[in-house]
Amino acid sequence: MSGRYIISIDQSTQASKALLFDKSGTLICRAQKPHKQIVDEKGYVSHNPEEIYENVIWVVREVLRQSNVGPEQVRGIAICNQRETSLIWDKESGKALNNAVVWHCSRGEKICEREKIKENADYIFKTTGIKLSAYFPAAKIAWLLENTKDAREMAQKGKVCMGTMDCYLIYRLTHAKSYLTDYSNAGRSQLFDIRKLSWDEKICDLFGIDINALPKVLDSNACFGYTDFEGLFSEEVPICSVMGDSNAALFGQRCLEEGQAKATYGTGSSIMMNIGERAVYSKHGLTTSPAWAIDGKLNYVLEGNLNYTGAVISWLKNDLELIKDPSETESLANAANKDDSLYLIPAFTGLGAPYWNPKAKASITGMDRTTKKAEIVRAALECIAYQINDIIRVMNKDSDIALSRLKVDGGPTKNAYLMQFQADISNCLVLASNEEALSGIGVAYMAGMAVGLWDEKVFEKQKYTSYSNKMDKETAQRKYSGWKAAMALNAKE
Repeated sequence: MSGRYIISIDQSTQASKALLFDKSGTLICRAQKPHKQIVDEKGYVSHNPEEIYENVIWVVREVLRQSNVGPEQVRGIAICNQRETSLIWDKESGKALNNAVVWHCSRGEKICEREKIKENADYIFKTTGIKLSAYFPAAKIAWLLENTKDAREMAQKGKVCMGTMDCYLIYRLTHAKSYLTDYSNAGRSQLFDIRKLSWDEKICDLFGIDINALPKVLDSNACFGYTDFEGLFSEEVPICSVMGDSNAALFGQRCLEEGQAKATYGTGSSIMMNIGERAVYSKHGLTTSPAWAIDGKLNYVLEGNLNYTGAVISWLKNDLELIKDPSETESLANAANKDDSLYLIPAFTGLGAPYWNPKAKASITGMDRTTKKAEIVRAALECIAYQINDIIRVMNKDSDIALSRLKVDGGPTKNAYLMQFQADISNCLVLASNEEALSGIGVAYMAGMAVGLWDEKVFEKQKYTSYSNKMDKETAQRKYSGWKAAMALNAKE
């Protein structure tokens, strides 16, 4: 292959993006297209897989048009995806049988509460490294099979494919030739034995899923098939790297060694620590799963996931209409009363790690007559840092590693108030990447290495803005104690 470019497809919660990298690993062009967030009267959150697939084709076409790069110059394709979002599709046509269940949608909660499944919660955790929760694909796929017309009957005849968005895109892009996923995505399904590195038959049976209907699992830098993007390319190109978005960001941040950690500030957040080649099980509500597998060598991570971080800022803008643009939050936070003790608990769809309380409701505590817009905005920003600090504290306990630095990425990391508060409340050096698209960058780096376009020196392109702790220990402890008290009060309601 003589192509000099890599296209990375970042299929995220809000949009699908295509990123184009030249032969040196430099990001030279990007295109994106949002898809509709479908929320019904029950609060179920869905995406239309057909819309997403069409958008993926569109952004690839658009990034080539904008850059004036011909398809024949593309060496390989990389894919990262919103991980736990789950769907089922017709094996023959490749068309989705229902809308996808988005990762933070808790509609599978009642499935997890079934006695037969609850009785095996400990087995599920010891096998998958994940506490029983509707957050993960097992319950989501089970719900789809039970609530999609004719799906159960089709599945019994071997006519249904099921999995996460990466698997669906690979299947569609390769015209049904590749039914595959990678270890980073399989390991988050709550159906995968993270020690034996295989689908677990007992857990599949508990959720009513045929183990033989699940995709084959490959290394993250394997060849996942070939695509012509629905005729856009005259010759097919290989899909040569696949990872879940948070894992791809960890890779892009060059957290390749044990004890290195990152936090991605997106719609929700993933706080992730590389724990090396040995699976360490959390005692404090975190998950353990494969980070990636490269040429047969697998690394594990400890991870905590939060439902609402960047989405809290969207809530300020779109629902409360307190701001017109996210950039306003920094100046408002700086202008807020320094002695205000307002706390916002963003449990709009329950609480993720380390609490795992799907029934929790959002709340604001500590208001008084002086509370105004600026204080509410500041509390919204600070709740992001508090939640991430919750994860860091239990991660330190589980790993026996005192985290001294945290690499961060995502849109909200451009907010200097938030980043400084994160460094203060977590008492560590925060290194904010100057790039927002770390997921797409990470999976592209892996793809470029897989096809020989570049080596690990490509990581040296990353530049950071650093934030060190400036808050005295007593103040930080008082503020964090107030947060924990607000969380305890919320749990009682």
